[in-house]
Amino acid sequence: QVQVAESGGGLVQAGNSLRVTCVVSGGPLFVLGVGWFRQRPGKDREFVAAIRWSDGNTYYADSVKDRFSISEDFRKNTVVLQMTSLRPEDTAVYYCAATTKWSETLITETSYTDWGQGTQVAVSS
Repeated sequence: QVQVAESGGGLVQAGNSLRVTCVVSGGPLFVLGVGWFRQRPGKDREFVAAIRWSDGNTYYADSVKDRFSISEDFRKNTVVLQMTSLRPEDTAVYYCAATTKWSETLITETSYTDWGQGTQVAVSS
Protein backbone atom coordinates (compact mmCIF):
# COMPACT_ATOMS: atom_id res chain seq x y z
CA GLN A 1 0.00 0.00 0.00
CA VAL A 2 1.29 3.43 -0.89
CA GLN A 3 0.47 6.75 0.67
CA VAL A 4 -0.83 9.63 -1.38
CA ALA A 5 -0.85 13.26 -0.29
CA GLU A 6 -2.09 16.31 -2.14
CA SER A 7 -1.06 19.91 -1.65
CA GLY A 8 -1.35 23.25 -3.37
CA GLY A 9 -5.04 23.98 -3.33
CA GLY A 10 -6.38 27.45 -2.63
CA LEU A 11 -8.54 30.33 -3.77
CA VAL A 12 -7.94 31.97 -7.14
CA GLN A 13 -9.81 34.28 -9.44
CA ALA A 14 -11.31 33.05 -12.67
CA GLY A 15 -8.84 33.06 -15.53
CA ASN A 16 -5.85 32.47 -13.29
CA SER A 17 -3.70 29.38 -12.81
CA LEU A 18 -3.03 27.02 -9.93
CA ARG A 19 -0.84 24.00 -9.43
CA VAL A 20 -1.73 21.05 -7.21
CA THR A 21 0.85 18.44 -6.33
CA CYS A 22 0.56 14.79 -5.42
CA VAL A 23 3.35 13.03 -3.52
CA VAL A 24 3.43 9.22 -3.54
CA SER A 25 5.35 7.45 -0.79
CA GLY A 26 5.69 4.08 0.88
CA GLY A 27 6.37 2.13 -2.29
CA PRO A 28 6.35 4.44 -5.29
CA LEU A 29 8.29 1.93 -7.39
CA PHE A 30 5.16 -0.21 -7.49
CA VAL A 31 2.94 2.57 -8.77
CA LEU A 32 1.66 2.04 -12.30
CA GLY A 33 -0.42 5.17 -12.67
CA VAL A 34 -1.62 8.30 -10.92
CA GLY A 35 -4.82 10.16 -11.49
CA TRP A 36 -6.64 13.28 -10.37
CA PHE A 37 -10.32 13.33 -9.63
CA ARG A 38 -12.52 16.09 -8.29
CA GLN A 39 -15.79 16.44 -6.46
CA ARG A 40 -17.68 19.62 -7.13
CA PRO A 41 -20.32 20.85 -4.66
CA GLY A 42 -23.39 18.68 -4.88
CA LYS A 43 -21.87 16.44 -7.54
CA ASP A 44 -20.35 12.98 -7.70
CA ARG A 45 -16.61 12.63 -7.89
CA GLU A 46 -15.38 12.77 -11.48
CA PHE A 47 -12.23 12.02 -13.43
CA VAL A 48 -9.95 14.94 -14.31
CA ALA A 49 -6.60 13.65 -15.58
CA ALA A 50 -4.24 10.71 -15.28
CA ILE A 51 -0.77 9.62 -16.24
CA ARG A 52 0.55 6.11 -16.72
CA TRP A 53 4.02 5.87 -15.23
CA SER A 54 5.23 3.08 -17.51
CA ASP A 55 4.95 5.02 -20.75
CA GLY A 56 4.02 8.56 -19.77
CA ASN A 57 0.69 8.45 -21.58
CA THR A 58 -1.75 11.04 -20.31
CA TYR A 59 -5.52 11.16 -20.23
CA TYR A 60 -7.88 14.09 -19.71
CA ALA A 61 -11.54 14.75 -19.22
CA ASP A 62 -13.02 16.73 -22.10
CA SER A 63 -13.88 19.59 -19.77
CA VAL A 64 -10.23 20.24 -18.89
CA LYS A 65 -8.07 18.87 -21.70
CA ASP A 66 -7.24 22.24 -23.22
CA ARG A 67 -6.61 23.91 -19.86
CA PHE A 68 -5.06 21.37 -17.48
CA SER A 69 -1.79 19.51 -17.78
CA ILE A 70 -0.56 16.51 -15.80
CA SER A 71 3.11 15.67 -15.43
CA GLU A 72 5.34 13.48 -13.29
CA ASP A 73 8.72 13.76 -11.65
CA PHE A 74 10.02 10.29 -10.89
CA ARG A 75 12.94 11.57 -8.85
CA LYS A 76 10.56 13.29 -6.44
CA ASN A 77 7.76 10.73 -6.72
CA THR A 78 5.38 13.55 -7.50
CA VAL A 79 2.66 14.24 -10.00
CA VAL A 80 1.64 17.79 -10.76
CA LEU A 81 -1.67 19.00 -12.12
CA GLN A 82 -1.17 22.41 -13.67
CA MET A 83 -4.49 24.18 -14.06
CA THR A 84 -4.84 27.25 -16.26
CA SER A 85 -7.76 29.44 -17.35
CA LEU A 86 -9.64 28.36 -14.26
CA ARG A 87 -13.38 28.77 -14.16
CA PRO A 88 -15.81 28.96 -11.23
CA GLU A 89 -17.10 25.52 -12.24
CA ASP A 90 -13.64 24.10 -11.53
CA THR A 91 -14.30 24.72 -7.85
CA ALA A 92 -14.02 21.33 -6.16
CA VAL A 93 -12.08 19.13 -3.80
CA TYR A 94 -9.31 17.61 -5.89
CA TYR A 95 -8.20 14.09 -5.05
CA CYS A 96 -5.08 12.29 -6.12
CA ALA A 97 -5.11 8.53 -6.52
CA ALA A 98 -2.44 5.96 -7.28
CA THR A 99 -2.67 2.42 -8.50
CA THR A 100 -0.34 -0.54 -7.96
CA LYS A 101 -2.39 -2.92 -10.08
CA TRP A 102 -2.59 -3.03 -13.83
CA SER A 103 -5.66 -1.46 -15.33
CA GLU A 104 -6.42 -0.94 -18.97
CA THR A 105 -8.09 2.33 -18.13
CA LEU A 106 -7.09 5.06 -15.71
CA ILE A 107 -10.25 7.14 -15.95
CA THR A 108 -12.40 5.26 -13.47
CA GLU A 109 -12.22 5.32 -9.69
CA THR A 110 -12.07 1.54 -9.51
CA SER A 111 -8.76 1.61 -11.37
CA TYR A 112 -7.03 2.98 -8.27
CA THR A 113 -5.86 1.34 -5.07
CA ASP A 114 -4.86 4.29 -2.91
CA TRP A 115 -6.34 7.74 -2.40
CA GLY A 116 -5.35 11.01 -0.81
CA GLN A 117 -7.50 13.13 1.47
CA GLY A 118 -8.10 15.83 -1.11
CA THR A 119 -7.26 19.50 -1.45
CA GLN A 120 -9.77 22.31 -1.92
CA VAL A 121 -9.64 24.49 -5.01
CA ALA A 122 -11.97 27.48 -5.14
CA VAL A 123 -12.32 29.73 -8.18
CA SER A 124 -14.06 33.05 -7.73
CA SER A 125 -15.80 34.88 -10.56
